[in-house]
Amino acid sequence: VVTEGDAYPSRTVLIAGGIGAFTPRKLPLKDVDRWYGRGLHDRILDPQVFSGKRVLLVGGGDSAFDWAVNLQGVAQRILMIHRRDGFRAHAATVKQVQELSAAGKMELRTFWELKEIHGADRIEGVTIVNNKTKQQERVLVDCVVPQLGFISALGAIAEWGLEIEKGEIKVSQTMATNIPGIFAAGDIITYPGKLKLIATGASEAAIAVNHAVHFINPAAKVEPGHSSNMAIFGQTED
Repeated sequence: VVTEGDAYPSRTVLIAGGIGAFTPRKLPLKDVDRWYGRGLHDRILDPQVFSGKRVLLVGGGDSAFDWAVNLQGVAQRILMIHRRDGFRAHAATVKQVQELSAAGKMELRTFWELKEIHGADRIEGVTIVNNKTKQQERVLVDCVVPQLGFISALGAIAEWGLEIEKGEIKVSQTMATNIPGIFAAGDIITYPGKLKLIATGASEAAIAVNHAVHFINPAAKVEPGHSSNMAIFGQTED
């Protein structure tokens, strides 16, 4: 396996990548990429970046509501918009944000969406639109923070030549992929009757490891023994 940092020689590989690598879901705007580094932040590493700034939060999930709370006392002004009046965030946080909005410490608008970002070298404002009334409004902001969830993808694994179905790696009952020596287990795989549970993922990993050992050494037993057999660990009943 070759990575950006090193190479790891191995005769087998076990892929246990969950549902893949996560990347933030981007705003559905044509020129969205030009604003990264110019006031558009789809992830927050240092809240102080927004100190004294006018911030537009876009979203209705936990991340959007959490930052609406956590940027209190940091940002100069917070406007939060969501395309509907239903939220996916924790009820307690939703109530907290609604109370902050009622107290005038921020503004929460439902049925509003971001239509356009304006500015020269940096973001200077946005145009938002009410998706029910079609009313448009231009608002002065310094930063836009979309919190629209994440998209999962296999990343570089998708280029290995593995047989993939709907973003998941197809495996046999031995957790073997279509490439000899490469096994996979957990949420990243698919096979008939697959259940995405922690219990089945752990079982799949055990199956994959045992068959990987057998692949390296065909003389090795696929089922080395029961876990209660102390002789496996070099112990006797005495």
